[in-house]
Amino acid sequence: MLTRPRLASDVLVHEPIEKGAPWVVQRGAQQYIRVGSDLVRLLHTMDGARDHAGLVDTLGPPWTERDVERAVRNLHRMRLLEDGTPRRRSSTWFKFVPPLTLQFTMLKPERLLRAATPLLRSVANRFGAVLAVCAALGGLLALALQAPVLRSALGKPLPLSFLMVLGVASLVTTALHEMGHGAVLTYHGGRPSRMGVMLFYMTPAFFCDVSDGWRLPRKEQRVHVALAGIVTQMVIAGSAAIAALIAGADGTGGAWDAVLVFAVSTYVTGTLNLLPFVKLDGYIALMTHLDVPHLRDRAMTDARRFLARVLFGGRYERELPSVRWSVPFGLACMVFPLYLIGLASSLWLDLLQGMGVIGAAVVLTGISYLLYRAWTGGRKIVQEARGGGAHTGRIVTAGVLTAAAVTAALTLVQVPYKITAGFVRDGDRTTLVLSEAADRDSVTPGTHVTLIRRGMVTRSPVGTAVVADGSAGEARKGTAPLSAFIPVREAGALPVPAYRVGLETPAAPDDPDAGAEGSAGSAGKRTAAERATDGARAGMAQVPVGDRPLGSWLYLTYIAPALR
Repeated sequence: MLTRPRLASDVLVHEPIEKGAPWVVQRGAQQYIRVGSDLVRLLHTMDGARDHAGLVDTLGPPWTERDVERAVRNLHRMRLLEDGTPRRRSSTWFKFVPPLTLQFTMLKPERLLRAATPLLRSVANRFGAVLAVCAALGGLLALALQAPVLRSALGKPLPLSFLMVLGVASLVTTALHEMGHGAVLTYHGGRPSRMGVMLFYMTPAFFCDVSDGWRLPRKEQRVHVALAGIVTQMVIAGSAAIAALIAGADGTGGAWDAVLVFAVSTYVTGTLNLLPFVKLDGYIALMTHLDVPHLRDRAMTDARRFLARVLFGGRYERELPSVRWSVPFGLACMVFPLYLIGLASSLWLDLLQGMGVIGAAVVLTGISYLLYRAWTGGRKIVQEARGGGAHTGRIVTAGVLTAAAVTAALTLVQVPYKITAGFVRDGDRTTLVLSEAADRDSVTPGTHVTLIRRGMVTRSPVGTAVVADGSAGEARKGTAPLSAFIPVREAGALPVPAYRVGLETPAAPDDPDAGAEGSAGSAGKRTAAERATDGARAGMAQVPVGDRPLGSWLYLTYIAPALR
């Protein structure tokens, strides 16, 4: 069929949006390719009726049969031509984006956003930009002025109802973030094709497909589209922080704290979105500003070739010879996802493992995926080494030395091993509660326990205890309030399966601030359990049980909980 070439059925040729804008070829729903006017003439004449000589006769100079043959080969390689292969129609309502994103389309937003264009035009000016900057920076100033209250809000649990409202508010903010992308694309003349919900690395989120932004004539417009969502987030975060400052403490049992936590979390997610090392808005903005397609993938290729040259030798060509910082940028792109996973692990590991076997299975799934990505990355480096002419002996030697170094680290490096649990105070008794996935065998009588108040972001120790001797220190299956495992208040009505172990709290003198005489004095005194937990009825507990080799620590922390 390539002797009489014809465009594939899923290929469209888009005219320039305005004078000076590029011609764009679209394949499928998301692939956009900018092409020159000469190639557009060729594409328009490929109707399946003309052979190469007929195409040359139609096009005229400067086209030759050799030029047409070379162009046809390239277009076929890019899957823009019919080749007899049946084209499977992809669903417009569901899409899988490697490596781990599932998109579910809910609506076609073009008509909705086009109706909102007049409103956007009224704020898309210098005055609107000043207002946005004032809201974002003013919110940071408002948080600074509320620093003591902010520290308290981040360090204590929220009522379950406010936690649910916080989750809904975050989802709405994410939806507005995506609407911001689509609105700015529409403002510049583009067409957002899909909007819906997705699982982004198994995390629920929203998306708005703005691939049509590649048709925009100026890169500044594409940068505006990429950054519109972050600007929306920062304005929302700043407005929430300013509102909290104006309203002040309202005494409604955590509403003010929830607003402050929402403002901080929105600022943080917006900032993470701005970082260019993962395929989020900041990367799209940088790639668009530099006008270098596939910047991250090509930079990581340069980084892999750099590592291959250092480890295995060989000769390699740069993918981005004009970008002098492509190697360090590529290395950062390779390492930063690992940093994000480590950060998420430090924040959420204790919470997930407190949820029992289900949470432990989620952790194990994440670790398995991380190991898969590490294995894939190492294999790609070896493939680059082979392609660069590295000697097989050096590749094998480097591999053996790397395996030996990893084995030595897993067996010789000692890491403190702590069991994460919860505690519950009932009157003058304090009990350690362990999830079904916890390492109960390592919790023995006399083991020291640190009692911790866990907030939405920060933690603070409130006291210590030891595992009781005798039968009181034996694990008994029962239930515990949800607040012992996640940072929520008033969750006693939501019991979860757990094992209870008795604790002994250290004796301490009566509170000096308690009442001094009579019944009033005795009523004002706190029990040893109350002093040990600083008045907290439930919270987090950590049980240090000694050092373990790194390999054993990794197994006990990430794998064993899912198998118990």
